[in-house]
Amino acid sequence: MLLVSKGFKVTGLDIDVKKISSINNGKSYISDISNETLVNALGSNQFSATSNTEVLEKVDIIIICVPTPLKEDKSPNLKYVQSAAEMIQKRMKKGQLIVLESSTYPGTTRDIVKPILEKSGLLVGRDFHLAYSPERVDPGNKQFELENTPKVVGGITVDCKEVAVELYTKIYSDVVPVSSTEAAEFTKLLENTYRFVNISFMNEMAIMCNEIGVNLWEVIDAASTKPYGYHPFYPGPGISGHCIPVDPLYLQFIMKQKGLSSQFIHLSDQMNKDIVDFIVHRTFEIAEKEKPSVLIYGLTYKKDISDIRDSRAIDIFAQLIEKGAQVAYHDPFIPEVEISGERKQCIALDPQSISENDIVLILTDHSEIPSDLIAKHAKAIYDTRAVYKDDSLSKGNIKQLGNGLLV
Repeated sequence: MLLVSKGFKVTGLDIDVKKISSINNGKSYISDISNETLVNALGSNQFSATSNTEVLEKVDIIIICVPTPLKEDKSPNLKYVQSAAEMIQKRMKKGQLIVLESSTYPGTTRDIVKPILEKSGLLVGRDFHLAYSPERVDPGNKQFELENTPKVVGGITVDCKEVAVELYTKIYSDVVPVSSTEAAEFTKLLENTYRFVNISFMNEMAIMCNEIGVNLWEVIDAASTKPYGYHPFYPGPGISGHCIPVDPLYLQFIMKQKGLSSQFIHLSDQMNKDIVDFIVHRTFEIAEKEKPSVLIYGLTYKKDISDIRDSRAIDIFAQLIEKGAQVAYHDPFIPEVEISGERKQCIALDPQSISENDIVLILTDHSEIPSDLIAKHAKAIYDTRAVYKDDSLSKGNIKQLGNGLLV
């Protein structure tokens, strides 16, 4: 939609015909794009969506934004990138700029995408331009949206980079050229691995504070008063989403290919499992029942979005059931969800549904959370998001992740 707003004529290409139909009917499935925005774009004749690959022959610029998940063994799964490149090479023409934006390990653009595209008989740097520019998207963030988030760009050749920079300069307020596609690829992995390691460390500290009787939230606030050398990170119910817990394992993969390994990434990945186990254990402990009834508030991986991809809340939900708890949930953004093969419906959040459960487990801090209502009617609350950070000590039914004063 940003491209459309800048005057570009844009076509969305996807093999999922249901998504194409939804888009062309003005129904957005992306939380950050409203139906109104989509309808206006369609009405302007500057935007359309199709599953017909013939469109690739008619455009000047192709931007690849496909998933880059993990395989079962936690190695990179680049099948969507490879499939997209194969689709493009069958239809591409001279003079096109092709940019990969999907998160991936250094070398993907040069060693995987480039050879596939050159099967067309066209050569990069002579017949077409190839670049890499990582997506930087923070769903729900109103302060830093696409346009005012600096855009990193690297090209296979200097000319490739310059052509890509020329494009993105027309769209973004700040463009950051780097020396190569590898540098641009590494930039995204470094950003997210930095967050992954530091949040994992805070989760480890949360477990420790529970044991030694210290309030980690108070400690973080105190440490944050230091005007240099410290940046706050916060504990939570596991690191979720399709980027932050995935990208470090892409980095670990390429390190292993070079005979190296990161203990930081390995330990952080393990802590991301351990914190789920800890929260499940504490939920049973706080409820003080062998088979408690649990009401979960929030399943999305961050507040005020409708995305549950790789959400640790789903893992916690499933593990609670596996261990014998009766579990219901409320999330204003998720009307239904599948847990261990069973469909679960979002229940209403009211005094009765709150009070009839042994414990309310807060896993997402949506802006609209009725914290006073929950505090008033809940038998017990386990708050993993510091919703009650300022008043929890005065309310005996509230326990917090990382607050050892409330054990």
